[in-house]
Amino acid sequence: MNALDRFQRQLAGRSIDRPLNFSIFMAFAAHLIERPLADYYLDHNVLCEANYAVVNQFGVDLVQAISDPYREAHDFGAQIDFPPDGLPICTAPRLQHERDLATLEKPLVHVGPRMSDRLRAIERFRKDVGGELPIMGWVEGALAEAADLRGVQTLLMDLVYRPAWVHELLEICCEVAIDFALAQIEAGADIIGLGDAIASQVSPAMYSEFAAPYERRVFDAVYAAGAIPRLHICGDITHLLPQIEAVGPSILDLDWMVDIKDALDALPEDVLVCGNVDPVSVMLKATPEEVSSATLQCLEAGGSRLIAGAGCEIPDGTPFENLHAQRKSLATFLGH
Repeated sequence: MNALDRFQRQLAGRSIDRPLNFSIFMAFAAHLIERPLADYYLDHNVLCEANYAVVNQFGVDLVQAISDPYREAHDFGAQIDFPPDGLPICTAPRLQHERDLATLEKPLVHVGPRMSDRLRAIERFRKDVGGELPIMGWVEGALAEAADLRGVQTLLMDLVYRPAWVHELLEICCEVAIDFALAQIEAGADIIGLGDAIASQVSPAMYSEFAAPYERRVFDAVYAAGAIPRLHICGDITHLLPQIEAVGPSILDLDWMVDIKDALDALPEDVLVCGNVDPVSVMLKATPEEVSSATLQCLEAGGSRLIAGAGCEIPDGTPFENLHAQRKSLATFLGH
């Protein structure tokens, strides 16, 4: 039974021989193969090789084209700088003034340099490991993309003072997210992750108005194209759990602050949850024994509906022995 078999069986509610590990790796993966971060962000071949190294060394059960939140924003025209070995920086949001929305053009996903680079990564994944490992593409949720184009603080003010203007922007962002998701599925993605990190910072009412409907539209398109949607919202989303059923993900990522049982109670029985070991205090800073204990606690809480992983990205510098402890815990866990 390979990783793709396990994933398909778990989605169907069937037993598997061991839990899956869908932890997210980005900066850690780049440095694992001793490449600077700018290479990982800008060269799909580096991203692919980094993924293969993580899979081979630590038993991760998917390859993932996630890298940073600025692929779409860059191709929309935001000024993104790439330090040689640092995180990307948005130095000039695309929408610095309200009037700039009138000149915002949707990037073509096969032409935009950073979006098309992600497509090439997925095409290589399909060639190298298709049918063996799930292949995960990624898009930014409409609200997250709006924050990238406008700036987080400014957008949060816009939600209050310019809601109609925000919806115009969200419509454009949603259309691009759907185009990008469908292109990635055509390229070979089995899963489309949708990141909407800013959503954890808004009220349930604002989430229901400004995030959930657009997430749902992307996921409807993903389902119609034959792929699986995965929703990732960093931070504490406990207050949003009642709204997430309407969004319709097949997989919901849970950060470490969210109680697994509370999430399962709020979701339909066919929805899987992924997480939620604390990526910093446990994966990065704890002992291997503590990593093993935390991993097993999550597995016990989530049962057959849990996919193992950290609550968010595995931090750069996480000790190898901690990742080996996570892998061993999954390999020896019974009752899944």
